[in-house]
Formats: sequence, C-alpha cells, structure tokens
Amino acid sequence: MRLPVLTILLTVLAGSAAAADRPNIIFIMSDDHAAHAISAYGSRVNTTPNIDRLAREGLRFDNVFVTNSICTPSRAAILTGQYAHRNGVPVFNRFDSSRQTVARLLQAGGYHTGMIGKWHLGSDPAGFDRWEILPGQGAYMDPVLYTATGEKTYRGRYVTDVITDLALDFIRTRPAGKPFFLMMHHKAPHRHWVPEEKYRTQFENRWIPEPPTLWDAYATRTDALRENRQRVSADLTRRDLKLEPPAGLAGPERERWLSTRPDEVTVAIGGKTTTLTGEALTRWKYQRYMQDYLATVQSVDDSVGRVLGLLDATGLAKNTILIYTSDQGFFLGDHGMYDKRFMYEECLRMPFLARWPAGIKAGAVARAMALNVDFAPTFLEAAGLPVPADMQGRSLVPVLHGRTPADWRTSMYYRYYHDPGDHNTRAHYGVRTATHKLISFWKSGQWELFDLVNDPGELHNLYGQPGHETITADLKAELLRLKQALGDEDQFATEQPPAGVDGPVAKLRGR
Repeated sequence: MRLPVLTILLTVLAGSAAAADRPNIIFIMSDDHAAHAISAYGSRVNTTPNIDRLAREGLRFDNVFVTNSICTPSRAAILTGQYAHRNGVPVFNRFDSSRQTVARLLQAGGYHTGMIGKWHLGSDPAGFDRWEILPGQGAYMDPVLYTATGEKTYRGRYVTDVITDLALDFIRTRPAGKPFFLMMHHKAPHRHWVPEEKYRTQFENRWIPEPPTLWDAYATRTDALRENRQRVSADLTRRDLKLEPPAGLAGPERERWLSTRPDEVTVAIGGKTTTLTGEALTRWKYQRYMQDYLATVQSVDDSVGRVLGLLDATGLAKNTILIYTSDQGFFLGDHGMYDKRFMYEECLRMPFLARWPAGIKAGAVARAMALNVDFAPTFLEAAGLPVPADMQGRSLVPVLHGRTPADWRTSMYYRYYHDPGDHNTRAHYGVRTATHKLISFWKSGQWELFDLVNDPGELHNLYGQPGHETITADLKAELLRLKQALGDEDQFATEQPPAGVDGPVAKLRGR
C-alpha cells in the first residue's frame, strides 16, 4: 500500500472520529531490561514498585517474545510490525526512515506524535511532530540529545531524568483536542550500567542472589554457547566493573586498560586488600555487574512513577494506554552470561505491562503468545485505524480486553543474524511453542531441543536423544512452515531448515 493513498484515507478516518474517544498511547521502552528484574514478574533480585503498579492496575503479559534479540532490529520491528527480513534491519544497519511506520500512520490518522530518548536506528525519526533523541547509544551522564534543528547537552544531568522531563513536557504541551502517541525510550539499563549517585550508593554493598545457572558448564549444548564472548567470568571489562585506572594513564593507553578483561582483581574486603581469581573473582564480578544494572533499573522505575503521577493529576489516566516494555530481555548471570542475542528464555522474553482503565481489567494476566511485531498493529487498532496488510504482527487489542481469539498463534519464529558480532554469538533461528523450543545453529549444522515444561532452565539438550524423534520432526516442520509463511527467503543467508520432515503440526499454528 502506497503511503500517500493511505495518508489520505487515515486523514478522512481521523476527521470522522471523536478525539475524546480515541485513547492516548504512551509506549515506555527501556533497553535490555529483563522481565526477571521486575518484581511483578517474580524478581529475586530487586523490587520495582512503580512498574508493578501497571500490573496491579492493568495487564501483565507473561509470554511476549522478541523476534531478533538485539537493539536495532527490535526497534525496527516495533516501528514497522515486520520481521527483520522484511523491514531491512537484521543487524545494526541503518533504518530507512522513508518506510511506513506506526508513527507515520498514527500521525496521518490525527495523532500528535512524539519520540523522546534512545532511537538507535541510524536515521532521523520520521512521522513524529516532536522528537529529541540520543545520538547512538547516548551517555548516562551529561547526555547530548538532538532534534531536527540542533542539539543540546544536559550538563550535570542523568539521562533517565532528562528523558523523563522531556516526555512529561511533551504531554503537558500537547495540542488540545488531539489524542497523542508518545514513544519514550530509555537508555537504561544498557551497558555500561552507570547508575545515578543515590542508587549507586544504595546498591554498592547489597548482595544480589546468584541465578541457579550462573555456573552452567554447557554440557549437552552446542558449540555456540562455548564460543560466545558475553560471560560474566571472562568477558566483563575493567570499564564494566568500574575499576579505576592507574594515575597518569591517558589517551589510548587508558582506553586499552579499561577495555581489558581482567583475570585477577585486587579489592578491599573487610578492611583487607585481597587479590581475587577464579571462582571468587567470578562471584565478585557478578555482584559488581548486578549492583550497577539494578541501580539503573531503579531510576527507570522512578521515571514510570512520574509518568503515572502526571496522568493521574491531569485526569488523563482513564483513557490513556500506558505500556512498559524493553527492546528484549537480558541475561542476569543466567547461563553465566550478561548480554542477549541467544534464543534462550532470559533474553527472548520481553516484559510487557499495560494499563488502560477504560479498556483493561485491573490485575489481569495474559498468557497468549505475543511478539514485538504485534505492537504496531495494536496501537493502530486501539486508535481506530486500519492495520496495513504488509504488517506481519497481529493486534493485541482483543487480548487487552480479555478475549484471546480462538485462532491465536501457538508458535513463534525467531532469527538472529549478527555473526560473529560483538560477542561472537552464532547466527541461528528457531521455533518456540508453549512446551518446546528447537534452535538451529545452521552454519555449524548443530541443533538444540528443549522441553520447556520439564526443563525451564534449558539445561538439557534433547536433540538426537532417543524418544524425541516425533517432537523433533514436528518442530522442524513447524519451523519450515513459519519461515515460508513469513516470506523469509534467506536474503541474508542461504541455509534452509531440512525439508521432508513428517509429524502432526496442525496444533502448531500461528505466525
């Protein structure tokens, strides 16, 4: 569908719809915030009272998944409602801002649109009446944000607070008589996890429980896990660990020192200087990583509280859809790792909480399988606008209302392309159902099969094990079906799942 024709159609539709009946939409997205670092999802490591309010007063989705667990591709999928092979962003490449996006469609449909915070798509935002974004990853302290006409450095300020201030200003200064759509994108808790001072000191001596799989030895798994470079034990740098360089180091030498992955660290513990190596060092690295990560999350939680406060104070809460999510999940020491990219649960799963008093029952929980490509169709249907046929996701509005359609998907397709990438993570694709997951590391010809009911930690690879022939065949068939149904014709790679597999797949429906 050509954009000019659709723009005319949406303008007509917008003119016929009463602005008061169309919900405002605030989409708050953090960067790398794992669901298991939110207390509404049962976190063992922190509490997030403001984010939890969304679950208490709205809906918590328990099965929302990313289709490519890396920042830029996820953002492109959210904007377009399309998978990476369709939207042209499989890795960290530039997003074509002339493409149709949900922001363009909502703007043409009568919404006042805004984008504040982390964009990370290489091109300037389009389809927004107001935007102010971080360049690239942006900085935690003294952040620079730029607009279509210039840039501003917020000296002495913390990035989460700046983004929140700008977002609240967008809401306060919106034009009267128009609904608004705001994308409020936080930098935190992205690496290098720099907290604001009040939370740094609050968390610096806090002991964080270790995950059950911190010491995962990767037995039975493929070579991909052993080859990865995102391990807490070996791959965190001195910069990550906030170690202080020796006095006098400057320029390239200082940068090399900070970028080194130390295999021993000398620290003061209980008034005594101790040099840590081996297991003791890994435990210390985990604590340093998590203390900073969780401290940055706490500032994001405060930000959500400020947004909730403004909506309540201005009477906007009732007919405003307020969503909190992350661009993907993240490893919090799970399987000994700290990043994302893999199809394992910790980084495949996205938090997704929605409050809309006019349309969502308080305290609801949804277990329907949702994907990040569903977000754009959801915003459009909620706004009373048509969903273009080339969007590959499906609107979640019925689920928000507590009525999951009978033909809802029961499987999902995942694909990761960035090989070797910054963390030496191998390219792979796979299929996940409610009970099982099959992953193909296609370049090496290796597979992993997990029973998610009996092995939720994904520790036991069942691929090739006796007794699992039928489920393996079923999942291979479903993987091929999804790949073909979505039009993934391997423009970025040439390998296909094997054809000729058998097994009943009628129960494995969806896209």
